[in-house]
Amino acid sequence: MRDDAFILEGERLDSIGFGDLRLIQKPEEFCYGIDAVILADFAARGLLEKGRAYKDGITVCDLGTGTGIIPLILSHKLPDSAQIFGVEVQKDSFERAKRNAALNGLSARLHMVLGDVSDSMLDEELWDMMKEVKKGAHFEGFDIVTTNPPYTEGGRGIEGKNPAKVIARQETSGTLEDFIRTASALLKEKGDFYMVHRPSRLTDICCLCRKYRIEPKTLRFVSPRDGEAPNIMLVHGVLGGGKELKMCAPLAVYDGNGRYTQEISMIYER
Repeated sequence: MRDDAFILEGERLDSIGFGDLRLIQKPEEFCYGIDAVILADFAARGLLEKGRAYKDGITVCDLGTGTGIIPLILSHKLPDSAQIFGVEVQKDSFERAKRNAALNGLSARLHMVLGDVSDSMLDEELWDMMKEVKKGAHFEGFDIVTTNPPYTEGGRGIEGKNPAKVIARQETSGTLEDFIRTASALLKEKGDFYMVHRPSRLTDICCLCRKYRIEPKTLRFVSPRDGEAPNIMLVHGVLGGGKELKMCAPLAVYDGNGRYTQEISMIYER
């Protein structure tokens, strides 16, 4: 099928820098940023460090997937046997995510779901869908849950004219607690939770994770440039994990010349 058969008015087709993968986006609504890229790499490397990257049947669920950028990157970094779900509340973004999976020939591995993390029935629906994908194989929960949720609490940010951008940036359809509660309900025991968020929400994140049995295990701050204060952070937690939080070396996105740092460049090479 020709590329233009997948693209609607106002959309564009971008190469994302991972193999031949491409992404349909609509700039008027929302385009992904570096936070999604480093979150996907953070989760994939977490598996490698545990020696689990090549285990058959890895299952992943990305909450608030948007157009499916994190599932796409993970499809490049994880084994072909990995089954990856993406949950999105906005219908237009959900439909775009489905087309992105089809465009890249990944519909058998990437499963997009129209759902709201604030809906208590979502957990059961995803469990049932995963059991169907596993075709009768035993399913105890997802190995990994990732999320790049809205960063701003509802009512605290500046209201925008574009509803799609407001939903993506502010907790209007799902709160931070909704995302963490849903992650906890979906994970298998000792399963891994990966989140990218703002450092200003660190206390909230740690408190909510413990409330829902996700023990924070690893924290990494990310700054725009070396020497600058971090503006985002990566958090890794384990459902039912022991109490021990490790700090990783900070990560800078750009060097003094405005180019990607060596580590960011390596993320695209892995």
